[in-house]
Amino acid sequence: MRIARFDDNRVGIVRDDGIHDVTAALDALAAHRYPFPPHDALVAHLHLLKSHEASRVVPLQKARLLSPVANPGKIMAAPVNYTRHLEEVLKDKGIHHGNLINEIHKAGLFLKATSSLAGAGEGVRLVHTDRRNDHEVELAVVIGKKARGIAAAQALGHVAGYCIGLDMTIRGPEERSLRKSPDSYTVLGPWLVTADEIPDAGNLKLEISVNGTVRQQANTRDLILGVAELIAWASSFYTLHPGDVLLTGTPQGVGPVRPGDVMLASLERVGEMKVAVSAAAP
Repeated sequence: MRIARFDDNRVGIVRDDGIHDVTAALDALAAHRYPFPPHDALVAHLHLLKSHEASRVVPLQKARLLSPVANPGKIMAAPVNYTRHLEEVLKDKGIHHGNLINEIHKAGLFLKATSSLAGAGEGVRLVHTDRRNDHEVELAVVIGKKARGIAAAQALGHVAGYCIGLDMTIRGPEERSLRKSPDSYTVLGPWLVTADEIPDAGNLKLEISVNGTVRQQANTRDLILGVAELIAWASSFYTLHPGDVLLTGTPQGVGPVRPGDVMLASLERVGEMKVAVSAAAP
């Protein structure tokens, strides 16, 4: 399935003729009282959408796409997980700003604020526009089942699906989590493709262009740590819950964007999303 969130928090199944609105399926989700569970309730029950009859079909071009995951408990991210990106970071002071840069086995994962989440239709709203703001396109993995301390051989069985991720970044000397966590600096989309439709996440073409010029172009087979290894590693530190998001790292070619730019990101077997860049309101 291809599952989209759109407009005023509607949920739909994406097919060739548009988005089939199955929002009524959410009525079957269990109601919760405070304190609320640390996971995304829909991602934990995606099976509810499979047989639900659509109330209408919305043309894709008329839908405002939101993040397909509404309530991730955490957003985890892998730095420098492509060898050629590590090389460009080390060479370009405009990227590393004197920060200590280690390959991923030493750097570990980092966390982004869940408040940074946005969908393709919401766009990126840049802050600190006096500094360099970069695009970083990535394969995003959405966890589907609770996991703790699992082996890599078991990891893919805990994946709900995949989408495109944009890990937007302000360049500077501060910690990654600060510079990558402003509102709208984690874009997920255009929809969630369930894991059964992507049998090999380790061989997907990935690309982003800005104003029609290709900036980043790679294949997930070039990841230093693959999807299964990243999930297993994350689960050795955190309990993973349905809806948790794992950004797997960006390839070489990161570069700046400015208000008025338009990014077009694509991921094989998932699709493409157009994301407009603007300046955040004062």
